[in-house]
Amino acid sequence: MLVKVDYDIIVVGAGHAGVEAAYAASKMGMKVALYTISFDAIALLSCNPSIGGSAKGNVVREIDAFGGVMSRAADDRYLQLKMLNTSKGPGVQCLRSQSDRKTYPEAVKKILKEADNLDVLEGMIVDLLYDENKVYGVVLEDGSQVKSKAVILTTGTFMEAEILRGEEKFKSGPDGHKASLGLSSSLQKMGLEIYRLKTGTPPRIDKRTIDFSKAKIQYGAKDNLAFSYLTTTYVPFEEQLPCHLIYTSNETHQIILNNLHRSAQFSGVMQGVGPRYCPSIEGKIHTFIDKPTHQLFLEPETRDGHAVYIQGFATSMPKDVQEKMVHSLPGLENAKILKYGYAIEYDALVPTQFDLTLKVKKYEGLYGAGQICGTSGYEEAAGLGLIAGINATLSIQNKEPFILKRNESYLAVMIDDLVTKGASEPYRLLSSRAEYRLLLRHDNADLRLLPYAYQLGLVDELRYAEFQKKNELIAKATHILKTTYLGAKAEINKYLLKNNIKPLTGGHLAYDLLKRPNLNYKHLSDLIPSLKQLNLCELAILQLEISIKYEGYISKQEKEATAFMKFEMINLPTNINYLNIDGLALEARQQLQKIRPQTIGQASRVQGVNPSDIAVLILVLKKEGVL
Repeated sequence: MLVKVDYDIIVVGAGHAGVEAAYAASKMGMKVALYTISFDAIALLSCNPSIGGSAKGNVVREIDAFGGVMSRAADDRYLQLKMLNTSKGPGVQCLRSQSDRKTYPEAVKKILKEADNLDVLEGMIVDLLYDENKVYGVVLEDGSQVKSKAVILTTGTFMEAEILRGEEKFKSGPDGHKASLGLSSSLQKMGLEIYRLKTGTPPRIDKRTIDFSKAKIQYGAKDNLAFSYLTTTYVPFEEQLPCHLIYTSNETHQIILNNLHRSAQFSGVMQGVGPRYCPSIEGKIHTFIDKPTHQLFLEPETRDGHAVYIQGFATSMPKDVQEKMVHSLPGLENAKILKYGYAIEYDALVPTQFDLTLKVKKYEGLYGAGQICGTSGYEEAAGLGLIAGINATLSIQNKEPFILKRNESYLAVMIDDLVTKGASEPYRLLSSRAEYRLLLRHDNADLRLLPYAYQLGLVDELRYAEFQKKNELIAKATHILKTTYLGAKAEINKYLLKNNIKPLTGGHLAYDLLKRPNLNYKHLSDLIPSLKQLNLCELAILQLEISIKYEGYISKQEKEATAFMKFEMINLPTNINYLNIDGLALEARQQLQKIRPQTIGQASRVQGVNPSDIAVLILVLKKEGVL
């Protein structure tokens, strides 16, 4: 049997999780092999042609703070970019881009090609090399073995994947690629628990056959926006492509209701559990039967092609029913379908088998990221890949693991939710899942995370120096605002009135004036020469304004996080037997024994564990001298 070259880390799957895992590990000095079923499947936008959205956009910013790939690729030749939720507070504002389905993977491949210590290889992994305690390599479809010090599984929606469309059911990965076959049964032989999940995608339409006059146009933003802090060039507003808003019709609903028995979701063909927050159109109409319409977005997939994605119209109906459904939509009466929608089922590992480093608890050297951990979405996958790559590297280097706290990042919220609570359906990150979301804003990802990235070797000296320079300028601006009084002088009030701002009636600190809702940093810099001389960039101004205008709310969340952090800092013994602890409810004993939480804080979030159980646990640990 042929044994190929050894690597420090082997990453199985080159989707969004695999790309970030491999890239992070290579930047930290590891020799990495990134295996993909097909080079054409690297960073594939197999479903929706977009990056970002609620909480997801924040994750992309966090990935960028760690020097990751997704943010830079998303900023490269996007079709449209806008900030969502601008009418709401900064805690829920987020970026979302329409990405070019063709050029996005090209941008990712370019970044990977430039990486040191990284080999991108084509091949299907069907088994792992392992003993009772450790994984030390992989077995390819042709029987050859490749050894490594760690393996990261990032199989996405490919593992034992099946396409479902009406009565059709056949083995296939997304978008016509081969399914990953064999690895799932190997993982089961290793004693790991597999479960079946499902996601779906809508039909693609030829834009030349759509009557857009019946739709409401949706433009991108004119502002210079970007996911990456490094981006300095932007797609001009005039070159961005619009999306369009339409609604389902009564005819659409009737067609779907009349054919529910033919949908793979309702006919009994489907076994996997689908995502609650991204349901099929037939699922939405069946569940919300009282709603007369559902909104849909017509989104371009590429700049130089004709495919349009119907956002919100995922379906597993047969082709003939999809034809009727599409033609019932306003503006799509004569539309030509380029590709029919489908559902896809795939295998994943029950996420409670991972610890907070994304290592499989049962085996040293085995990590997972992305859909194999029970998530959905490109952004969630990429974020998990980044953390898995970091921790696999640190383990090989015999260093302490890297575990973020819930008040530090959405990445931590997602990982903690998955490994502590599990996921009975594909997990989607939402801002509502973060109890400290005002601390986890779009604007401050670098402040929260870039120092960690620098310590880990993921960002270079130049980027860190630029980051420090920006922080110094913000500190100087803050000092000027806190030490400068503005009085009711004629020239000041004249300027304020000119900008539709209420004039001053007395002396005020500039810092306090900035808290007024209709007054911004630019106004004050026009009035205070020393501020204008600092020449703060737009990102720095945004961070400064939010930190001052929302100071009270931010301070409150920081105090709440600090108060709870004492529980996050209390580590639990690794050898504790929860089944023998008197006073714990039976469900709490069973759940704690299964999850094996690492801290008191994590234990408090385990399903079935109540505050009274935590009180008992702390009391027992104190009696035994552990605390």
